[in-house]
Amino acid sequence: MTKSLEFRTFPAGRDGDAPDASTAGWLEADTLGFLGRRPTPAHAAALAGYLVEDAQALTGVYDTAAPAHSLHADIPVATFASFERPLTVSPGVQLPAHLISSVTVRATHRRRGILRRMMTDDLARAADAGFAVAALTASEASIYRRFGFGTATWVHDLAVDTDSRFALMTLPQGQCSVIDVHDIPGLAPALFDAFHAKQPGSIGRHAQYGDRISGRITEEGDEDRGRRAAVHYSDAGVLDGYVTYRFAGWHSQPHTIEVTDFVATEPNASLALWQYLASIDLTTRVTYSSGPPDDALRWALVDPRVVSVKNVDDRIWLRILDPIVAFAARAYSHDGSVSFRVDDPLGFAAGSFRLTTEAGAGRLERIADAHVDLEMDAWVLGALYLGGADARTASAAGALREFTPSSAATLQRLLASAAPVYANTQF
Repeated sequence: MTKSLEFRTFPAGRDGDAPDASTAGWLEADTLGFLGRRPTPAHAAALAGYLVEDAQALTGVYDTAAPAHSLHADIPVATFASFERPLTVSPGVQLPAHLISSVTVRATHRRRGILRRMMTDDLARAADAGFAVAALTASEASIYRRFGFGTATWVHDLAVDTDSRFALMTLPQGQCSVIDVHDIPGLAPALFDAFHAKQPGSIGRHAQYGDRISGRITEEGDEDRGRRAAVHYSDAGVLDGYVTYRFAGWHSQPHTIEVTDFVATEPNASLALWQYLASIDLTTRVTYSSGPPDDALRWALVDPRVVSVKNVDDRIWLRILDPIVAFAARAYSHDGSVSFRVDDPLGFAAGSFRLTTEAGAGRLERIADAHVDLEMDAWVLGALYLGGADARTASAAGALREFTPSSAATLQRLLASAAPVYANTQF
């Protein structure tokens, strides 16, 4: 059943403005896997341009013995993509991350080890290239722990009632201005980079983001002409935040504004943009599916109950490939020491280690595989690394095995992030 499968990894490419043959077939399979419409030539050209700009490495799995009436042999039965972006591991500290995306396996080819082969081959290439961490966002939450990925950041699906109850305790400074949404691709990158640099858990954005958030090209290849945008200026006239949004339609009850992207480099800008959204006539609710878990808005409102959480979603899944490099890269707020053993069937993070932190810096060193304070699987290490997940909760669940009393609390204290961990980027 697997002898007819051919695994090919190649750089995304173009033939003039159009995707080259390999990339075109890969795009067909990717849209099929994510239940999208077949891309038009113009949409395929745009998608190929993004992949090339990101320098994405594409993997396709081809069935050379497919029946006569199957999809064309140049359209793979499975897809996989990877590329590099910076991960902010502490305020002002970033680490190159190996990002994984577009993972699909056709329904007719499940249970053949295709995903395991694509994933293990790709992680081996990433480790050989010197990456200390890999990351992905998951459509299904039950797949990736077995490959050493743990959930490291979360987002809240927020609904904010903006009727007469919406009132901030203190009015924000500066001013908001409505802009042409087509200006967003030019304005957003600098603002996002300023936010990204100091936000633990944030991942650098890929090439498609500007067009996606502005509505110029949706996932289906069309333009969303309902997309709007506003920005905020500080009292000094400095641009320090933006929001893109759309009206959900007159059928929405209550009439709702849907936020598609929200970036603020300062807390004041965030509150001012929320004040703007709440002031839009003819609507009484604002929704945002990628809100931070601990949003300052709730603290700033006279009635915090106008904010409700409709769902909590995992966002960034992390996989530690080189523990020594990863733990030395991030900053630490407390001094101390703790030892732990990592069970990693893929081998990248396996071993016994001692973490020592002092004066804001950390050192992870391998130790003899004798007594350690804690033991965990590789996916738990990935989940705890940024400090957004609580080691004490992991211990209570049995995911973190404690041999020395209170050692989970010690690990939590050492890994605690200097700022709340959050990522507003999908890939």
